[in-house]
Amino acid sequence: MSQQLVTVEVRRWIAVQLKEGHGQDKVLAAMRASGWDAAVADQALREVLEAQQQLPALKAFTATQRSLPPSGRLPEPELNKGSNSLWVDGHEVKVLLTLAQPRVVVFGGILSDDECDALIAQAEPRLTRSETVADAASGSEVNSARTSDGMFFRRGEDGLIARIEARIAALLNWPVENGEGLQVLHYRPGAEYQPHYDYFDPEHPATPAILARGGQRVGTLVIYLNTPLAGGATVFPDIQLAVSPVKGNAVFFSYDRPDASTQTLHGGAPVLEGEKWVATKWMREGEFI
Repeated sequence: MSQQLVTVEVRRWIAVQLKEGHGQDKVLAAMRASGWDAAVADQALREVLEAQQQLPALKAFTATQRSLPPSGRLPEPELNKGSNSLWVDGHEVKVLLTLAQPRVVVFGGILSDDECDALIAQAEPRLTRSETVADAASGSEVNSARTSDGMFFRRGEDGLIARIEARIAALLNWPVENGEGLQVLHYRPGAEYQPHYDYFDPEHPATPAILARGGQRVGTLVIYLNTPLAGGATVFPDIQLAVSPVKGNAVFFSYDRPDASTQTLHGGAPVLEGEKWVATKWMREGEFI
């Protein structure tokens, strides 16, 4: 039996069901009917209920967050010396492109070929179809905007993951504990992820519970684990930028508020030939629990 992972979307769905007045027993029954292990469902419900104890303060926070000025504290590589490469724990990472607004940096060689291959090998047996959980109905649904297979590693779950996370933390000057678990996605020919934002919408009813686990997302790093034969670029429609997926390279972008003014709308263009593997690390304001 494959490992069942409680994603942000699952917690969001539970929060919505509770908000709409569905009892805890009914929520658990719906999850079990959709194939969730009873123990996993119980734990997911407990986590959402614990997070909701902080709802009053978080609702006030999200109501004003759109208008907050930049805090000045975001993940950011040390680029003030104008170097074309950075050395992180003995590993050279090349700086291929930088933009100030939106803040985008393209890195070369953030992972070695062997590290990319090892990450794929560890992730592949644990892949499931990427889904989002329906907001107004029981169970989950496949989202037509996201046609990939994916999985999450636990933070620091083995030596390879811990080494990669430490490198990312040092490169972006952001604590390891402020990062979500590394996600690996696999795109087959024709698969894509339509343009979206990575921050959590302050207007969504489930956002306060999600923010209780570490605050808003403030940065994204997408690492390419292979080079597709054609297609699969990471696109930023607002600024007409397309980053080609090259094995070992990565694109980083940050956002100081959950608003379209950050110009961080992005997506994964369809894979035209071959396949695409990526690993994504999302960074939170505070410690992710």
